[in-house]
Amino acid sequence: MKIISKIPSYKKSLISKKKVVAYKPLNFSHKEWKKYISARNSLILKSEILIKPRSANFFKVKAGQFFRINITSGSQVGDLNLFNLKNLNEKFFSGKTRALYGTHLTTKDRLWSCFPYFRPMATITHDTLDWYGYDADGASVHDVIGTRCDPYTNLLLNKNIYHHCCHSNILNSLIKISGLKKKEAEKLVHDVLNVFMCTGFTNDTKQYFMKASPARVGDYLEFRAEIDLLGVLSACPGGDCSSSHSSDIAECYPLKVNIYDSNSPLNKKIDKSLLSKFR
Repeated sequence: MKIISKIPSYKKSLISKKKVVAYKPLNFSHKEWKKYISARNSLILKSEILIKPRSANFFKVKAGQFFRINITSGSQVGDLNLFNLKNLNEKFFSGKTRALYGTHLTTKDRLWSCFPYFRPMATITHDTLDWYGYDADGASVHDVIGTRCDPYTNLLLNKNIYHHCCHSNILNSLIKISGLKKKEAEKLVHDVLNVFMCTGFTNDTKQYFMKASPARVGDYLEFRAEIDLLGVLSACPGGDCSSSHSSDIAECYPLKVNIYDSNSPLNKKIDKSLLSKFR
């Protein structure tokens, strides 16, 4: 970055200031988390939903059920939108989720809904890629920093129209399940959880980068639904995103969502929205 402004005399004292984490970490108590572990140890498979390469599909999950996003036959990134099944205006808030937990999510992190509802929509209960951590480039998996590949940015940068991107895939699937017109449905498509995607910010320019996903056949990300959910998942046209995220050339694979009931007595009470406290 080229500096064109005058460097003030107090620069050194400013940049040496102590950093402060903006939000206190949200942690489960040992007793609370023990209930989640008990619940996930008694799962009963209820249904499976296939997401074809360069396409999206939807699934419904009741509060208290679990769902897994699975790698089926090859390394593949997925873009996830979540909605309140009974109110599509309540949707996943990636920005505030990122502020609460960091740039990448893993076990015990929760996906929060947008204002004015603002409550946990789902809790990550198991992550087979938690071993990856942060690599030497500062990259990790399951990010909440990328927005989703879309036809608008692709047209801006590449001068062509591409409609197999995750934004379009999610939009088409949402239209199918909701019956909404495109104009209304597109307002509801939101920033995603990039499942299995390996990303970070460059050390020098702090630009968003991606690299080959470490996900392999058998890997999965597991959630417990905290409210009744409508999920829409796109199998990214970039495949493992090692080279591009909007491509008809990249090798792509399907993803699979498994939905489970649990015999555990884990309290299935739905968390009340914070909206009620402001009325």
